[in-house]
Amino acid sequence: MKVGILAGGMGSRLAEETVIKPKPMVEIGGKPILWHIMKHYAHFGHKEFAIALGYKGEVIQKYMVDYCSLSGSMTVDLAAGRVQRHGTPDIDWRVDLIETGLHTQTGGRIKRLQPHMGNETFLLTWGDGVSDVDLDELVAFHRSHGKLATVTAVRPPARFGRLEIDGDIVRSFEEKPQMSEGWINGAFFVLEPQIFDYIEGDKTHFEREPLENLARDGQLVAFRHTGFWQCMDTLRDKVRLEQLWESGDAAWKTWE
Repeated sequence: MKVGILAGGMGSRLAEETVIKPKPMVEIGGKPILWHIMKHYAHFGHKEFAIALGYKGEVIQKYMVDYCSLSGSMTVDLAAGRVQRHGTPDIDWRVDLIETGLHTQTGGRIKRLQPHMGNETFLLTWGDGVSDVDLDELVAFHRSHGKLATVTAVRPPARFGRLEIDGDIVRSFEEKPQMSEGWINGAFFVLEPQIFDYIEGDKTHFEREPLENLARDGQLVAFRHTGFWQCMDTLRDKVRLEQLWESGDAAWKTWE
C-alpha cells in the first residue's frame, strides 16, 4: 500500500530550525523526523512513498539521493571514476519526490499526489508527527467499515502537569499526560481514491471542505488510538521528542 506524506509546509512555528530546512528534516536523534515516520510505515510493510514537496523541497531531495548513494560500504575507483557498492542497502524503500508548489495548501498537495498513488486504497500522513499506532489494525479497521476515509483520532498531549485536587489536597500529579477527554486529528489516514473528488484544487485545505464534506456524507470514520502520539509544531515539541529518544523511551520506535 502506497504512503503519501505531506512535507511542503513552511513550519513557521519552528522557525529556529526551519529557516534553513523544511520541518520534516528537523532531526530527532540525528535523523530527520521524516525518516522516523517512514521507518514506522516500513516496519508494517509499507515501503512505497510519495512525498509532497514545497518549502525547501530540495533539502529532502538531496537527503534521499545522498542516503541512497552514501549508505553502506563501497569502493571508489578514482582513476576509473567508478563507485562499487557492497552488500545490500539497509533500506529497501521506493520514494517518489513530488514538487507540489510553495504556497499550495494541504488539499492541493494531496491532489497533486493522485497520479502517483494508483487507483487503490492508500495511506496518508503529515511529515511532522510520530506515533506508535498499529498500522495493521488501522488498515483492517478501514476495510471493515467500507467508507472512503479513516482518520486516526488521538488524545491531545497536555502542555502542563495535571493535578487532581480534593479540597486543598493534591491527590495525584501527572506530568504532561495525554488528555483524558476529547479527540483530535492525529493524521495517519487510510483513504480510498474517490477522496480526490472532494478536493477542488491548490487552494483547498484538506482539513476544511474535504474532511467536512466527507463527514457530512457519512464517509469519514475515526480510528481511536489511545497510545503515543506527538506532533512537532514548536521547539518545545522538538526538545521533548529528543529527550524521549535519548532516554530510550521513544514509543514510536516500533521497528526495533
